[in-house]
Amino acid sequence: MPDRYALGGACRVLAGMPAPLGATALDVGVNFAVYSSGASAAVLCLFTPDDLKAERLTEEVPLDPLFNRTGNVWHVFIEGDLHNMLYGYRFDGMFAPHSGHRFDASNIMVDPYAKAVISRGEYGVPGPGGNCWPQMAGMIPLPYSTFDWQGDVSLQYPQKDLVIYEMHLRGFTKHGSSNVEHPGTYLGAISKLDYLKELGVNCVELMPCHEFNELEYFSCSSRMNFWGYSTINYFSPMTRYSSGGTRDCGRDAINEFKTFVREAHKRGIEVIMDVVFNHTAEGNENGPTLSFRGIDNSTYYMLAPKGEFYNYSGCGNTFNCNHPVVREFIVDCLRYWVTEMHVDGFRFDLASIMTRGCSLWDPVNMYGSPVEGDMITTGTPLATPPLVDMISNDPILGGVKLIAEAWDAGGLYQVGHFPHWNIWSEWNGKYRDIVRQFIKGTDGFAGGFAECLCGSPHLYQAGGRKPWHSINFVCAHDGFTLADLVTYNKKYNLSNGEDNRDGENHNLSWNCGEVILNYNVFAYFLFCI
Repeated sequence: MPDRYALGGACRVLAGMPAPLGATALDVGVNFAVYSSGASAAVLCLFTPDDLKAERLTEEVPLDPLFNRTGNVWHVFIEGDLHNMLYGYRFDGMFAPHSGHRFDASNIMVDPYAKAVISRGEYGVPGPGGNCWPQMAGMIPLPYSTFDWQGDVSLQYPQKDLVIYEMHLRGFTKHGSSNVEHPGTYLGAISKLDYLKELGVNCVELMPCHEFNELEYFSCSSRMNFWGYSTINYFSPMTRYSSGGTRDCGRDAINEFKTFVREAHKRGIEVIMDVVFNHTAEGNENGPTLSFRGIDNSTYYMLAPKGEFYNYSGCGNTFNCNHPVVREFIVDCLRYWVTEMHVDGFRFDLASIMTRGCSLWDPVNMYGSPVEGDMITTGTPLATPPLVDMISNDPILGGVKLIAEAWDAGGLYQVGHFPHWNIWSEWNGKYRDIVRQFIKGTDGFAGGFAECLCGSPHLYQAGGRKPWHSINFVCAHDGFTLADLVTYNKKYNLSNGEDNRDGENHNLSWNCGEVILNYNVFAYFLFCI
């Protein structure tokens, strides 16, 4: 490929390599590689932080399909100094939704493998002109890391010994009563780890900390997406949970997350991440095009024959988890969080979606040869789903905590029989319901409660799993808090302006009247049994 000078003559553009995917920093430059099977043309887009804020491009690098494409991977190597630069891609091709293609060269896409995503810097504050969705771009990595892990290693607690605290990273310290220096951030949460240790907690399960847009509904309803179950990018820590925001192109956010993990480990507390590989923030056909949809819609999403989005997530789209490219992406992402960020495991939101047959499912595509009598269609639950198999037998991931929320919004309920390879645990929703019924005195639940005390053998023993493969809980982020559980007979969700329409209806709650209850002790007891 002929040399081409760019960025004021400071950099040289070369062919590059198709692996690894993402932006990879080397001593003399950066290699960029991105998968797109249907694009007819691709352009690497480069920004300075100031140009990104002004929504103008700094430089474009068209990719030559002869020199910069290998198979379905577009790649380029930029020789030179790209420090403090950001990047994205334009892809051209068919815009034919009925065929599953949604290419639009006017949009700049975030690389799915970007390690930090830069956009708005301050939580809850729109961009210029009130824009809730300003242009986003990925951080270009450096060839070295300056973070000091101080000898940190995984704690490797046996699962049977875990006492897990579900934590919303921002909500944990945002209120003024927390009296921390950096409320609502990774650093702020560190200040309260000793408190959790005093409670007997030895593991925190972080509600989503991947990059999401808390203002995704703001322009139409003034509501905030507080929980974060609407991922934009799976490799990137949420920058607006960092005291530094987008400073240093998001590297501060990465280092603050690492600091949280390191300090938790120092106190004997493992860190599990809640990951949302069942859908993305791009929603249905009316949602924004941010990344996956504009890069390769028919690969990353589960599509019906005429291009409609399957919606097993209840959020507009379904990630095409068992497609070969998508499952490799998911495994690469999980490995990154274990090896680079030192997390100890994962809780998979709506994990049953990961057991469903992908779009374009066929045995040749999945296994390399036909299977006699195969009648599997898109969305069919699979006894040995390739993604779960791949995670379970991965040399890195097979040694971390793997927890399934073993149901989805499409009606697939797998509590007690999620494909597990004897290493997966499950959020035990049946435990939650039985204990709630027993505690409030509903007839006929004494036997079920006794089984819960014994580790739910009726669910797990036949499949070869142990009592500790049941994650026992009574309250979590879904439905009532523990205080509400003993305060209201029915759903009471008024303060957010939704007129009690949203939230879980099936709470099995009880208005106990005026009671004095040590909620921490009560919750701790129920979690341990």
